[in-house]
Amino acid sequence: MDAHPGSVTPPVPVPRGSTPSGDGVVVGTGQVDVDVYIDFQCPFCKQFELMSRPTLDRLVAERAIRLIYHPMNFLDAVSDTAYSTRAGAASAAAADAGRFAEYTHTLFVNQPPEGGPGLSDGQLVELGRLVGITEPTFAEAIRTGRYLPWPPYVTERAIARGVAGTPSVFANGVPVAARPGPILAAVDAVLA
Repeated sequence: MDAHPGSVTPPVPVPRGSTPSGDGVVVGTGQVDVDVYIDFQCPFCKQFELMSRPTLDRLVAERAIRLIYHPMNFLDAVSDTAYSTRAGAASAAAADAGRFAEYTHTLFVNQPPEGGPGLSDGQLVELGRLVGITEPTFAEAIRTGRYLPWPPYVTERAIARGVAGTPSVFANGVPVAARPGPILAAVDAVLA
């Protein structure tokens, strides 16, 4: 947790596998931090996920990167059900179940139209079942809103960092184009 003046205290609880500041979920144990800022209602984030996932999965498997996802709620204003926040909160519950990456991918594959109501809580629970989450605590976390404070906190931290849109990608703190080639080049440059 940040201890300097003006730092933001993370909401409690934060999901399992969170960064020390609580504003992202870590996947993998590599040498290069790749931070990815996403919104589950953002069509460009879906494109990024579908295009970049094979490269990111390979870099995680090779232990080249620590992939850190930051689920934001930029697009809540265009949803009458705060879908970005609810999907981000559901991804936090999936992190607790050890299935964050799989669930994130499934959320994007099943992304509802931007500006609509989004998926229902029941549909978010069902997507968890599709990726093997069977623990009742997952559905309970979604239905009780356990992690609803988390995406607004992630967004606040991202805006403080200068993130102005999604998807945004950083490799060891340096902005990188949100495409597989530039990400791979940035990681290779750090590892060289």
